[in-house]
Amino acid sequence: MGKRSKIFGCFIVGMMLLLLAACAEDSNTSEPAGNTSDNSATVPATADPNNRTVVVGGLYDITGGTGDVGTPYAEGEKAYFEYIQSSGGVEGLNLVLTGKDYAYSIPEAQKIYQELRDKEKSSAILGWGTGDTEALRQQVATDELPYFSASYSESLKNTKESPYNFLVAASYSDQGRAVLKWIKENHEGDSPTVALLYNDTAFGRSPIEDIKAYGKEIGVEIVDEQVIDVQATEAQSQLLNMEKKNPDYAIIQQTWAATSTILRDAKTLGIDTQFIGLNWASGEGVIDIVGADVAEGYIGILSHAFPYEDQPGMAEIKEYLDSKGMTIDDIDQKFVQGWSAAKIMVAGIQAAAEKNPEGELTGPKIREGIESLQNFDLGGLGANVSFSADNHAGTEMTRLGIVKGGKWEQLTDYFSHKD
Repeated sequence: MGKRSKIFGCFIVGMMLLLLAACAEDSNTSEPAGNTSDNSATVPATADPNNRTVVVGGLYDITGGTGDVGTPYAEGEKAYFEYIQSSGGVEGLNLVLTGKDYAYSIPEAQKIYQELRDKEKSSAILGWGTGDTEALRQQVATDELPYFSASYSESLKNTKESPYNFLVAASYSDQGRAVLKWIKENHEGDSPTVALLYNDTAFGRSPIEDIKAYGKEIGVEIVDEQVIDVQATEAQSQLLNMEKKNPDYAIIQQTWAATSTILRDAKTLGIDTQFIGLNWASGEGVIDIVGADVAEGYIGILSHAFPYEDQPGMAEIKEYLDSKGMTIDDIDQKFVQGWSAAKIMVAGIQAAAEKNPEGELTGPKIREGIESLQNFDLGGLGANVSFSADNHAGTEMTRLGIVKGGKWEQLTDYFSHKD
């Protein structure tokens, strides 16, 4: 079985295990990182009663509309906590990760968040979607719980409105600006024209107005917009409407499933627009679904490293995988993305512990620890991040990649639209 077949095979098996787990009683035993069932907690096997315990809550999308990318991301988060514990942990701390699948439902996310806060006594949260993150941000601020989301919505950069939210990668808007900057600098011929393809969710809409404003600022014309459902299995009507405007480029704000539908139908219709996806529209899953021939030449934001890239930060991941009898063929880029988010969270908690050698590590103390991280090095797994009391956007840097011969290759180094 090939690498990508393994990934999707694991995804299907994971979904089956999830359904079975829903019928079982809750258990307090530690679970492997690949199991993303409800109430799954990565608990130290031999917790030291003399250590301070810090519980991090997790909100996962395993079975919802973005579960295609949410599943490996959650697995990466859990794997990092398990790796830290197995390699000696953080001195003086018992770190616990406990989370649930909220199936991309905002009401369910709010319910689970309250459980994580009240029942699990979480001091920080690793979240997921844009809609639920934005819906929770005032509650998070009131509760004073630092919150890392897999949403990179520009609105979360406002520390006055979102004082406990942090972005650990370039915002969707900054990604879109970077794409337009690259188009402006690399397009040959007349002034480039661009279409925007996105879904009608908070996630899909998040960067659209910012992209249009930046296009106007630098002289890249946005000529069309098409709304395509996040789980669309057909997009020919939208693509035919787009084709009437004949854009040189189309920026996609979707996850793997809808992106694959767009690329497949564009191929069927003979549309030669250059498609460029933001970070959740990029990754191995797109190639898995549509095949190498259809994906050939597709460009995307590569916010994080692929397992096969020779980066120093991959050494820890390989060490973890080896301990599980696994290899890099068993994971994908979104796993690396989740691992990286968890790594930054743990670094912030460790910094808080060093600043506060005694007493409970509360949310405000952890926030201060995160805000002390400067040029935190992910070993090439993603762009280095820096935070401060006035800036919770860890980076504006991102990079582009292109599919060649059935594999993603780096097209640019990390750069900012401000470079």
